Amino acid sequence: MSDALLVILVGLEQALRAVPAPVVLAAAAGLALAAGRSLRLAAAMAAVLWGVGALGLWDQAMQTVAIVLVSVAIAVLLGLPLGVLAARQRWVRAVLAPVLDLMQTIPSFVYLIPAAMLFGLGKVPAILATVVYATPPLVRLTDLGIRQVDAAAVEAARAFGASPHQLLWGVELPLALPSIMQGLNQTVMMALGMVVIASMIGARGVGETVLLGLQRGDAGQGFVGGLGIVLLAVAFDRITQAWGRRLQDRGT
Repeated sequence: MSDALLVILVGLEQALRAVPAPVVLAAAAGLALAAGRSLRLAAAMAAVLWGVGALGLWDQAMQTVAIVLVSVAIAVLLGLPLGVLAARQRWVRAVLAPVLDLMQTIPSFVYLIPAAMLFGLGKVPAILATVVYATPPLVRLTDLGIRQVDAAAVEAARAFGASPHQLLWGVELPLALPSIMQGLNQTVMMALGMVVIASMIGARGVGETVLLGLQRGDAGQGFVGGLGIVLLAVAFDRITQAWGRRLQDRGT
């Protein structure tokens, strides 16, 4: 498993670093335009990522983005089914609730210890620690979104003979999408924060710049790394929030 994760991560990282920066800026602007239907948002996201490059952090940023994307993909694969099960089965929710509480209250640094002990230093333990840390919001908000779906819509679907599978995919998930997207937004933000901390166990990326600044007592280097992290967070946050608002407007 660790080898497969490493192959996927390294391949994605190399692909992102090989693509010319203007292409990445155009892709980010296009994604923002598709999400928010706003030229101003698209231009702002391109400018934000240009700022990351202007700070001299482009390669490190692509490393961070690769780890975040892989971690969030795994978190979605785990979080969505768990959220659906929690919404459908009370006993699953009762079992998950204390586990999720524990996962969200343990200090983020603590996640690095078992990950490093099991898999050593490097990118794989960083991904695993990030997944564990960032999955709870998606589980909770998927559960909440499905449980808050209008009962009349659910009953109407059942009256027309919808199976549980059809009810889930045709009614509950589409109506719960705004809540799920909010959970995804929180997962992305937490993943980005954890990836920065995971630089302590060899994850590299922008967090490594901050770590080096702290080790050397170089306030300037630490500030540059911190500013790069803020710019990446703004880009991720605005794009995912734009998708969420669009889905909310479509739902209403």
